[in-house]
Amino acid sequence: MIDDREVVHAASALRAGEAGASTEAIARATWSVLAEPGDGVAGSLIRELGAAGALELALDAPSPADGRVDGSARAHRALAEGRARWRPRAQTRALVDALHGASQVGARLVIPGDPDWPDSLDDLGEHAPPALWVRGDARLLRATPRVAIVGARAATGYGEHIAAEIAGDLAAGGATVVSGGAYGIDGVAHRAALGVRGATIAFLAGGVDRAYPSGHQELFTRIAGHGAVVSELPCGAAPTKWRFLARNRLIAALGQATVVVEAGWRSGSLNTAGHAAALGRPLGAVPGPVTSAASAGCHRLLREYDARCVTCAAEVRELWGDDTQEASASRRQDPDRTRLLDALGTRTPLDVMEICRRSGLAPDRVRALLGLLDLEGILTRSDAGWVRAANR
Repeated sequence: MIDDREVVHAASALRAGEAGASTEAIARATWSVLAEPGDGVAGSLIRELGAAGALELALDAPSPADGRVDGSARAHRALAEGRARWRPRAQTRALVDALHGASQVGARLVIPGDPDWPDSLDDLGEHAPPALWVRGDARLLRATPRVAIVGARAATGYGEHIAAEIAGDLAAGGATVVSGGAYGIDGVAHRAALGVRGATIAFLAGGVDRAYPSGHQELFTRIAGHGAVVSELPCGAAPTKWRFLARNRLIAALGQATVVVEAGWRSGSLNTAGHAAALGRPLGAVPGPVTSAASAGCHRLLREYDARCVTCAAEVRELWGDDTQEASASRRQDPDRTRLLDALGTRTPLDVMEICRRSGLAPDRVRALLGLLDLEGILTRSDAGWVRAANR
C-alpha cells in the first residue's frame, strides 16, 4: 500500500516553483498510477470527493454500502470493480518510481486549478485526466489558438507535403500545433512547427520519459526544448493500443479545432476526429485523390462526420476563427441567423411576431438577432417593421 512519508519525500521536487507537493497534487499523481486513462469511475469519484478523498475511499477496505457514495446498487458495483482494478497498483514503489522518473527528465505535474491547466480538458467530464505530466513549457497548454493536426502513420508524399505546409504556416502565425508524436503526419506536423520556430505539443501514450516510437527520440527532445511533451500517464508507463486510443481524446479536447490531413478507412486518426466531433470541436479534413486509400478516411469524414474541407492554413483558421474571422465564421454557421434572413425581404416590412411565425424562432431570439443585424447594416427598421437592406 501507499506509504505517505516516502511518497512525500519523493514528491519534494514534483512541481516547479514550489518547495513541496500539496496533498491534492500527490493524490492526483497517485491516481495517474492507479487508474487507466479515461477511467470514468475514478473520474466520477475525483469530481465528487476531490482527488485525496477519492483516493482514501478507493484504497479503503470494501464494504457492502459505503455511506460516502450515493447512488444505486449499480454505482456501488462500479466502485467495487474499480477498487479491484486500482488496489493491485497501490504500491509505494510504483508511485515513487514515477516521481523519481519525472525528476530525472525534468517533468512537472500540472493539475486542475494550476495556472497552466488547460480548461478545455474539463470538457471530457468524468473522463478528464486527473493530472498531466509535462516536459517543456507547460504554459503552451493554455496558449491560443491551438490546432490538432493528425493523420496516417503510413503517410504518402502528398500527405506529408500538405501537413508540413499547413502546420508550418499555422505555427508561423502564432498557433500551437498539437499532435501525437507518431511517424507520418504527426511527426511532420511537429517538425514543421519547430522549423519555423513555432510552438508544438506532443501527447504521448506512455510516460514522458519514454520515447515511442524510439525513432523519434531526437524529435521529442527538440519538442521538450521548444514546446511541450505531455502525457496523463506517469513516467515509466509503457504505451499500449488502448492507451493510444485514450490519448486521442486529449489531443481532440486540447485543440480548438482538429484537422485530419491523411487517413485510411480505419485509421486511428478517425478516432481523434470522433472525439473532436463528440466534444463539438470544429473538424477539418484534407481531401486527396479518390483513388488513394490513404485519403479514404478523410473522404469518409467529409461525407459522414460533416467535416469541413480544408486545403491550406487560411481555411484551417476559419475553423476556429481569429479576431476578424471568428465573427464572420459564426455568422455563416448560425442557422438561426439564416432562418431569420430567409423570412425577410427587401420590400415588405415585417413586425417581430410575423418574423417569428415565418422563421419559427422565439420572440426573444428574433429581437436579439434583429439588433445584431441592424448594427451590421444588414437590416433597416421603419414604423411598419423590418426589411433587408437593398444593398445587402
